[in-house]
Amino acid sequence: MGSGGLELPPGDEGHEGNSTDVPPGAVSLARPMNAGAIGPELDWDADAWHEVRTRAQRAGRAYIWLNLVEQRLRAVVAAVLRPVYEPVHGDEWVVAAAGPAGQEWVQRAVAVREVSRRKGYLLDPADDNVLSFLTLPQLRELMVQHWPCFEPYVDERRDVELALDELEVTRNVVSRNRALSEAVLNQAERASARLLEVLGTGSDLPSARRLPVDAVEDLVGDRYADVVAVHPDRVRLLRQFPAEDIFGRARRVDALGIGLNLLVQNFSGRRLLRLAESGGRVRLLFLNPASSAIKRRERELGIKRGELSRAVETNILHMRRVRSRLRDPGAFEIQVFDDTPRFTAYLVDGDGADGIAVVQSYLRRTRGMEAPVLVLRNGRNGGKVVKSDQVEEGGLFPTYREEFELMWADSRPVS
Repeated sequence: MGSGGLELPPGDEGHEGNSTDVPPGAVSLARPMNAGAIGPELDWDADAWHEVRTRAQRAGRAYIWLNLVEQRLRAVVAAVLRPVYEPVHGDEWVVAAAGPAGQEWVQRAVAVREVSRRKGYLLDPADDNVLSFLTLPQLRELMVQHWPCFEPYVDERRDVELALDELEVTRNVVSRNRALSEAVLNQAERASARLLEVLGTGSDLPSARRLPVDAVEDLVGDRYADVVAVHPDRVRLLRQFPAEDIFGRARRVDALGIGLNLLVQNFSGRRLLRLAESGGRVRLLFLNPASSAIKRRERELGIKRGELSRAVETNILHMRRVRSRLRDPGAFEIQVFDDTPRFTAYLVDGDGADGIAVVQSYLRRTRGMEAPVLVLRNGRNGGKVVKSDQVEEGGLFPTYREEFELMWADSRPVS
């Protein structure tokens, strides 16, 4: 007889007093299942793990963007509305600003704040205010209600509202831990970047116009020095980062490699001509098509003798034709080197903090089009993108820039 007045079922066979007869009125307790019986049902296969990791990665990126937007919007609302309401209403200025229309949700935020206080959830005293407990839609509501106050600081109300509309889908999905598609994530990232720019926090790093500073890069990019992107091959690089984005609006291009196909075959000679004529500078360093190094490279790749050297010579002749149309050929220099090629590098505006570099190593059996690609951003330090006057030599960019200068000094000009 158990303590609750219920008769327990008999024990296992072989124990004293075991009986298969269950007296009337007795409650039969279910025996625990064998752990091995439920294990296979709980296991995730490789596809399931891949799916949940993909979900987590997308949700993590989206959360970072949403967090940045919410913090920025909260700061803007406080900067604009606090001076209006705080002198009269003191600490209750948010409640007063919400007015009768927002009475329900602002009181809910007040209640959540009090619960957080009692349970010790407020880890930072700076968060001990009602504004910190408002959601993105509620912050938006405060802006809409008081738009005349924000109008002098924000040019387009429609841009703000459209961006917040696009973010609402992502916010809803992330808050409930549901699947976020890549298309919706990309839309949310674009909307967040646009909204942050409208609210006055666009990156002041010049290279951000060529290669936008990603929110994740800005927070954790220091884990990877100044590497901001890695692509399996040049095709995927150009899909994500077209040649126009790499070289367009550049003031200086320094390129080193065997044939420099990324530049010569994907960026027009007329654009390079305009770059040089507008005060820019171009320095192109090719592998000498008559050198023994290019013959070794042909053997490595298993291609016909003379095939690679002819391709390089064609690229050099094309660049010479571009240079011949310049009034100042000194702005467009072409040289060749004879050493064994170790990598190809395109340094765009590499003499300043706004530089971008595209780098590929030469692999023995892999053509340049198929080799992995690194994209570097100059001016990274301490986990943040630094300004032009704060550059420190600490990443990979200076290494490739120094190597280019050494090889340029040892190379010969092409007449």
